[in-house]
Amino acid sequence: MLAVARALYARDLEIAQAPIQGCARWERNRPAPGCAARRSFTHGAPGIPLGPCQRPDARGGIRSQRNPCPAFHSNGRISDYSPGPRRSRHLPRPPFWPVSTQGLRLALAGGGTGGHLVPGLALLDHWAQQKGSTPLDLLWFQSGRAVEQRVLEGLEARLAPTPVERVQLSLEPPGGGAPSTARVLLHLLPQALLARRALIAHKSDVLLGLGGLTSVPAALAARSLGIPIALLEINATPGRATRLLAPLTKRVFHATEGTCPPKSSERHKITGAPVAPAFRRQRTEDLAARKALGFDPTRPLLVVLGGSQGAQSLNRFITQHDHEFAAQGISVFQVVGPKRSSEGAPPRPGLQVVEYSRDVPALLAAATLVLCRGGASTLAEVGAVGTPAVVVPYPHHADRHQERNAALLGEGCLIVQEQDLNQDRCAQLGELLSGKGEEQRSAMRRALGQASPPNAGESILREIQGLCAGSLA
Repeated sequence: MLAVARALYARDLEIAQAPIQGCARWERNRPAPGCAARRSFTHGAPGIPLGPCQRPDARGGIRSQRNPCPAFHSNGRISDYSPGPRRSRHLPRPPFWPVSTQGLRLALAGGGTGGHLVPGLALLDHWAQQKGSTPLDLLWFQSGRAVEQRVLEGLEARLAPTPVERVQLSLEPPGGGAPSTARVLLHLLPQALLARRALIAHKSDVLLGLGGLTSVPAALAARSLGIPIALLEINATPGRATRLLAPLTKRVFHATEGTCPPKSSERHKITGAPVAPAFRRQRTEDLAARKALGFDPTRPLLVVLGGSQGAQSLNRFITQHDHEFAAQGISVFQVVGPKRSSEGAPPRPGLQVVEYSRDVPALLAAATLVLCRGGASTLAEVGAVGTPAVVVPYPHHADRHQERNAALLGEGCLIVQEQDLNQDRCAQLGELLSGKGEEQRSAMRRALGQASPPNAGESILREIQGLCAGSLA
């Protein structure tokens, strides 16, 4: 065991001592002379050399001496605090690398569904739009699902010249689907070690977990290195990853007050959900955007969004009743989901069927009404634009969080259960899309304006930068 510990220590130190350009606290590819303990699985292990200002106490912990030399703390600052003769404190485990002075080295962890990817993209869009923003170096931990390739396609070109690295953490079975508890336990440690090596090589300043199982090994690896961790929870019900990892974090960003613990500390912040800057509030439908999409601007437009995976029930409903929409002069833009083209409605004038669309801001701006699932990121975008929506929650989640997500929009949306997608519902949609429903749609837009919190992208970025600079506890 001692040989393994020494080998891990030597490997980590070799990786981490790569030069960091422009950092005043890194001299000749070595830590500055005042360096104290290093963050590592091997820190304090028997036979592993300690920093020059540390000694083990009687309980085996690492404590500072009475007059230690300056130490690098986890927030990147130099501390010259000297405890009194009868009092000592545990030194925070500092990194092998100092905090970057030339930009932000950000690690994101999230994948598996669009809801665990889109908020991260929204934050990156806000970063790119900031005037005079500091350079960014990005590391993204993913699960390896095909949806990630679609949602993140072109990410490197989109963020150029920002360096982007993707690392796959494989907790899910090869065929996809939710992994069993046994599989998670079996693969958690190897994937955490993989994430740890990636974080060391990247020299990450902070890790932001976007949700999903991918966040777990990445957060454990960051914790072992002392890297500040933040989590983003945009659902109305906190996910398992958030509940598990929250005690390890510096910040948990909540979209709603309902997901905060009853006795929440400064660690928990209610920020709202981040959406891309392209989602701007509309007082009415954008007829120019509707025309640009190839539709008659004088006809109402129904946009159908089934989420990143598509929704078979929504596709079936549109296919069965599209002839009735056509008879009423209603145009339809149907996003059926990947490999679901066969589920789309039969071709006709005023109908467009696609598997996936990247131009969601233009779709929501042009839409008279949206028919969608209750994913938190989708509803955050709907609320940001102010487009009236009919939400059909996914019925098979144990916590029914999609239904709770939709309830947060109040009178800005109508909630319809999947089993109620029938002829009567089609008639209701037709009336809501017609001139008779204009007053109700206007009321729904006003309600969305009141229910949807301000865009959280900029406030979350400020918090993340504060964690890196050490200005936040």
